[in-house]
Parts: sequence; structure tokens; C-alpha cells
Amino acid sequence: MEYQEAYDKLNKYGQLHVLKYYQELDQEEQKILLQQIEQTDFDVLSLCQKKETLNPRGEIDPIGVMQLPEIAAKREEYTQIGLDAIRAGKVGAVLLAGGMGTRLGSDAPKGVYNIGLTRDVFIFQRLIENLLDVVHQAGAWIPLYVMTSDKNHETTTAFFKEKKYFGYNADYVTFFMQDMAPACDYEGKVYMEARNKISTSPNGNGGWFLSMMKWGIVDQIHKAGVEWLNVFAVDNVLQRIADPCFVGATIATDSAVGAKVVKKTAPDEKVGAMCLEDGKPSIVEYYDMTEELMAAKDENGEPAYNFGVILNYLFREKDLEEIVAKKLPLHIVEKKIPYLDEKGELVKPESPNGYKFEQLVLDMIHELDSCLPYEVVRNKEFAPIKNKTGVDSVDSARELCKENGIVL
Repeated sequence: MEYQEAYDKLNKYGQLHVLKYYQELDQEEQKILLQQIEQTDFDVLSLCQKKETLNPRGEIDPIGVMQLPEIAAKREEYTQIGLDAIRAGKVGAVLLAGGMGTRLGSDAPKGVYNIGLTRDVFIFQRLIENLLDVVHQAGAWIPLYVMTSDKNHETTTAFFKEKKYFGYNADYVTFFMQDMAPACDYEGKVYMEARNKISTSPNGNGGWFLSMMKWGIVDQIHKAGVEWLNVFAVDNVLQRIADPCFVGATIATDSAVGAKVVKKTAPDEKVGAMCLEDGKPSIVEYYDMTEELMAAKDENGEPAYNFGVILNYLFREKDLEEIVAKKLPLHIVEKKIPYLDEKGELVKPESPNGYKFEQLVLDMIHELDSCLPYEVVRNKEFAPIKNKTGVDSVDSARELCKENGIVL
């Protein structure tokens, strides 16, 4: 893109401030900025004016959950079905690792954070060790696709190489980068994070498959014969990945997607709850849980929305291609966004100062006709690391790891 084309594009969207320092940049910096302007979708900024009416929720109803006793009764059958699928090369795993360890007080990718006490135990290491458990059980390698972002790609790939993939077969590990979306102030003006760089953020946990398509990973998946993708978040150090029983239960029930869930500790716990929305599977986020929903009971007198998702889903790959072809809705999220002030100096705000634009997994699930919410034992599979201390923290995850016999 040439300067005049960039100028015209920015002028159309009222974003000419992006070129404020252009004349001060060297040729390489100018090239980088012009390329970013060309690739950035400024259309999303207009959504700021419609924030209150965007993505209205439908009618929420309870959904049936496959609970622990039912799973236990068929564990052998489901596990065999899952192992057969894994051995046939039909199951792949997708690690969502585009984020940084900012809330943990780290400027590095979240996955390189060390939770060890007497030895090094990295978040990435814990996840790979969990996946290796299944590899050894099945006697077959599982393709692992690791999603990074432009903020952590080089560091993440270098870390895996340095640690020799924690014993995983590198031939089965593929990295790809998540798409980025612009970040803006409350008036819809994009922030600058450097004199030659628009402030951006990863486009949410629902953008992973579209990013895989853009990187040509889906072609690899087709060639390898992978039919199911177990997508999971980086921050849960106890989760079972490509869990044969979970895979088998999803296949045996002919479900379009499986969702691992845990019983909530309280009606207002900060996890999304599985539900039906207008008769189709969905997730009601904790911030959308009304008093009425929290008080609702099922036919057994139990809370009707009692199972929270842990961001561990098993999708049928062919369905994903149909979903992304429809274009998922965007959600506007209020965040703390570092930016250049009037003097051109970087400011790291202590409170939210603008919006980021994200696609969410819940919208992918809502596009499907069936979902299997699959209960797992909370203390054995749910140790999220979102904060440095307190609830869902490094401290709480360490305690849960020790409870499960993991030496830290």
C-alpha cells in the first residue's frame, strides 16, 4: 500500500491520527505501518456506536448434562471409541496460547510462566505432559496445533524448541498466529502502541479456526485425515486433552460438539454456564446471569444453570468450516489498552480505557444443533491460572496440582 492509499483509507474512517509520526519514521518503519493499515479492518470501529444493541440474547433455557454417574457407567465403552478414533488419526488438539502473562506480572507469553516451587514447571509443560498421558495410553501421536499471536509468536516457538517440546514429537506440532483486531478509545479512535504501530489485540477465543484456515492449517488437517479438534485454553494446568472418554462420548452420542463442564461452586461464579438459547446450545456468560437465572431450579430441585464451561471443546472439523463461512458476530469488550499519549510516550493505564473486538467460542457452539455438556471432576481437571494470587490463581493452581500428586 502506498502512502496516498493509506491516507485515503484512514480519512474514510476518521483515523488520520495514525499517520501523525509518519514523516519521522525510517523507511522500514513506514513500510510496516503502511502494511498494517492495509491489513486492518476499520469497519469494526463503527460497532462502538451500537454497543448496547449488539448481539442481543435469545430465550435462555436449561440444557441436559452428561453427569459423572452416567459417564462412569459407560466409561469403558466411551474410552474404547475415543482410543480407536485417536489411533486412526482422527483427533487433533488446538492450544489457544495467544495471550500474555500480564495479569501474572509477566511480559512473557502466559504459557512460559513457571509455577514450579522446587523445580521448573512451566504452564506449557503441564499441558504437554497431560497430552502425553493420552499419547502413551493410545500408543499414537496426536497432532497439536498451537495458536500464538503477533505479540508472542517468536518467543513461544523459541521456547518450545529450547525445551525440546517437553518430550513431544516436534513433527506433530504446528504453530499458527491468531488474527488481530484494532483496539480503540470510547469514541472509536484507534490507539497507537508505537509510532509506527496501531494498537491491536487477539481477536478472541472464537477466531481460532478462521486463523487456522488463513495459515493453511486446515489443508494439513484434511491431508492428515483429522475429523475432530479438541480446542483448549492455555491457562488450565490440570485439564485432560484429547481425553479418550470425552472423545468417545461425543462421538457415541452423535453430538456436533462436546463441552467439558464442572459443577459451579456458586450461582454467580465467574464461569460461563451451558444452556439452550432459542432452542440451540449456547453459553450464558457470568456477566449475563440474571438473578432469575441464578435462582432457577431443574426438576430435581438443583440449580438449572449449575455447570460451567472450562474452555475445553471437541468440535467436528467439517462443521467448523460451515460455521466460519457464516461470519461470527463480534463482541465489544472493555479493556485496559496501552497507548501513546500526546507526547508520543507509552502509557499503561491502570483502569479500562477503551474497547477490543473479539469473536467468542459461544457463538461457534450456538451455530450447531447439538452439544454434549460433559461433566468432569472439578479438582482433577480445573485449575485455571488467571490471577497471581487469590481465586483462580497461581497459588490455587499449585495447591490443586499438589493435590493430584504433581511435584512442583
